[in-house]
Amino acid sequence: MPHQPKFPGKLIAFEGGEGGGKSTQIQRLAARLKTLGREVLASREPGGTPIGEQIRSILVHNAAGDEMCPEAEFLLFAASRAQHVREKIAPALARGVTVLCDRYMDSSAVYQGFARNLPADTVNSINRFAVANALPDFTLIMDVPVAVGLARVASRATPLPDRMERQTAAFFQKVRDGYLRLARERPRNTLVLDATLPADTLERQIWDALAPLLAP
Repeated sequence: MPHQPKFPGKLIAFEGGEGGGKSTQIQRLAARLKTLGREVLASREPGGTPIGEQIRSILVHNAAGDEMCPEAEFLLFAASRAQHVREKIAPALARGVTVLCDRYMDSSAVYQGFARNLPADTVNSINRFAVANALPDFTLIMDVPVAVGLARVASRATPLPDRMERQTAAFFQKVRDGYLRLARERPRNTLVLDATLPADTLERQIWDALAPLLAP
């Protein structure tokens, strides 16, 4: 594959199972960076664009979603990701913006590849096609025991769990195991955080990890 030039901006991916507090820490990091005068784009997957949000509705809220096969699920995630990268992420990175993404390509590697047993080579190949050269500069995995994460999800104000939240505890254990395996395979740019710690503690740990990367 020919060399792809790096973007002037930085892409930080927040990953992990359900109930790990990704959204809270993205909000906190975005606020800190803005006080330092940095332009920030906080986004999410699936979604992030009008097309992506329509795909998200199919994946998360569609009444027929429980009948979706793993292959269709993965390709819908990849389609949302491809649009997200080309419409929002890559243009922002090209302008020097710091992009904070609530889930990215590792979610497909873990949820569809590891937990749904799709071939890893296929998932990785389509993932790379979807994101082109918009690869994460750093990945933070918000790790939480499955029982704790599901209890947090159950305590939310939403009346019904979404399609992904309705998966079994065994499925989410495979998700957790998949994330931890990814972290072991690439320790240089991936950090596992104990998401049971207080939010203030996690915020400090995240900043300590990212400050060298995000220094002016």
